[in-house]
Amino acid sequence: MTNRSPRRIATIAACLFLLARSALAIPQQHEDTGRQHDTTAMNTRGAHVMGFDQTKTTHHFTPTKTGGIIQVQANDPSDTASRDHIRMHLEHISKAFAQGDFTDPHEVHAETPPGVPTMKAHKDKITYQFESIAKGAKVIITTEDPKALEAVHDYLRYQIREHKTGDPLDIQ
Repeated sequence: MTNRSPRRIATIAACLFLLARSALAIPQQHEDTGRQHDTTAMNTRGAHVMGFDQTKTTHHFTPTKTGGIIQVQANDPSDTASRDHIRMHLEHISKAFAQGDFTDPHEVHAETPPGVPTMKAHKDKITYQFESIAKGAKVIITTEDPKALEAVHDYLRYQIREHKTGDPLDIQ
């Protein structure tokens, strides 16, 4: 008869060691939703969906009294490739959002951002105006509908937190 106790103890010890190591590798929990937040994965998905390198660009999201602004710029003024891709993407976004299509933000963030269901339901009460700027582009979002306005603000605040822009969360 063989003694299996030392082998079992070693197996249990190895399992506990691996469990402890894996617990240290868990990404930070997202402050608002409790879901795991992985900026690297979001940036990778973002580059694929938006067509430009997220590390070479800067996003800004501004909640306003009448809606808000989505603005993206190339960090380097001579980076015309990023600038042009930003313009193409934001022009596409302005048209897609106006039709109630929020596929791109869902693909970038791997979830439906807050505000989107209401923005879809009130799409006829929200306007999205594309505008080129020196190093990129912006989309000006406007609405007079209180529910749509609240949804736009929820959406923009989510984007501020997800992209870690440091933009103010309050209305500008």
